[in-house]
Amino acid sequence: MPKMLKDGHKVITIIDYGAGNLRSVVNAVTKLGFQPKITNNPDDVSSARALILPGVGAAADAMASLKKLGLVSPIRRFIAEDRPFFGICLGLQILFSGTEEGGWHECLDIIPGRVRKLPAGLKIPHMGWNQVRQKISHPLFDGVPNEANFYFVHSYYAEPDDKSLVVGETEYGVSICSVIARGNLVGTQFHPERSGEIGLKIYDNFMKFALTARLSSL
Repeated sequence: MPKMLKDGHKVITIIDYGAGNLRSVVNAVTKLGFQPKITNNPDDVSSARALILPGVGAAADAMASLKKLGLVSPIRRFIAEDRPFFGICLGLQILFSGTEEGGWHECLDIIPGRVRKLPAGLKIPHMGWNQVRQKISHPLFDGVPNEANFYFVHSYYAEPDDKSLVVGETEYGVSICSVIARGNLVGTQFHPERSGEIGLKIYDNFMKFALTARLSSL
């Protein structure tokens, strides 16, 4: 039986903006026994208990879709209210001020910083399994061993101005911000939904944020 809030609303809302690893995320959430609500409706975003923003593709295209659907302001308000939010891969990157992908493109500007291309000389995209070093203890890592392997697919990486927001790092030519956290906002550069049982554990920990409204502020 799916886990539901007492008022009957779906626990987890997944944003569908026409570009993202949506089906894999839905399958992961469903496998954990939760019932996802898939939407591109601004009112659904505003009223959600928790949001997941998946992402695969180009940041400029993603931002154009979010703007066209009227989702930019609801997402910003949701995060400003410190409600549980999970950005995945591109869904993490577009939280930043802007990206160097395809020139300079402004993003949601929720987290000060920029998204940079991986250094020349590396195999790009960074694709496959790599370790995540936990910089600090965080509820997202409950039951997750330090330096566990997760699945990555990306050519750009996020660099926050405030380095204290980086709670997980991965080495790939440079130290990549692979997990970020601020209050009830979390984001991963890797894809938990493609990372087997350990990735499901990351999702399960996020669901606990949504169910208990337990602050992850450090």
